[in-house]
Amino acid sequence: MLKHLLVLTCALLASSSALAQVMARDLGDFELKLATSPTRSMAQGLVTPGSSGSFHGGLDLSHESGWYIGNWTSNLDPGKPTEIDSYAGFKRPLNNRLGYEMGLIRYSRPEQPANDAAELYGGLSIFGSRLGAALSSDPGRNDTTLFADLGVNPPFGFDVTLKYGNHRLDNPASLSGGGYVSVFNDWSVNLSRPWLGIDLNLSYSGTSLTGSDCSAYSGHNSYCDTTFMLKASRPFF
Repeated sequence: MLKHLLVLTCALLASSSALAQVMARDLGDFELKLATSPTRSMAQGLVTPGSSGSFHGGLDLSHESGWYIGNWTSNLDPGKPTEIDSYAGFKRPLNNRLGYEMGLIRYSRPEQPANDAAELYGGLSIFGSRLGAALSSDPGRNDTTLFADLGVNPPFGFDVTLKYGNHRLDNPASLSGGGYVSVFNDWSVNLSRPWLGIDLNLSYSGTSLTGSDCSAYSGHNSYCDTTFMLKASRPFF
């Protein structure tokens, strides 16, 4: 039976873990962004956003030609594994309704170098929405991800993002209750919007694994069980 979990996190001025703010500066033909949330459209749907109680952030340098590079660190909390995500890509609008983007992300884990991985991503921008896919090559596994950012939708003004992942293990993972798992899926839906100076974020996530099978889970979501999470944060800037 699926376990339903509701998590409420209010991160105000004393916390930087849930901030989603961006500072940008023009440098000639380049634009530099410093942020506590990933800033590229396709990479934003893939890199780990950072867990509650950790500090996370990165930078993004883009050129007016469409090329960009960036770096994102999802966890700078002592005692927890650090992941550094470096990416490069190209983004080009074809007209005011259609565009495309492609790139490569390198996931580096200094404390666990054997778990370093790379991921190719690409997608389309259509009428203000972004639709993309990614393929990764983690050691001992292959992951495929589909994601969509539908933009701000009336009448409530929420930004809607969706993600679906398929994970295939080279060596089946053993389960605590007996048996093995070699393939599993996960998914998530996220709604976000500002309200009275506060950033609100409501998310739903789930997986194809249940009960004791969750001992083999190693996908995108923070939890294997069906989860609803509400976060509220007030930015520093």
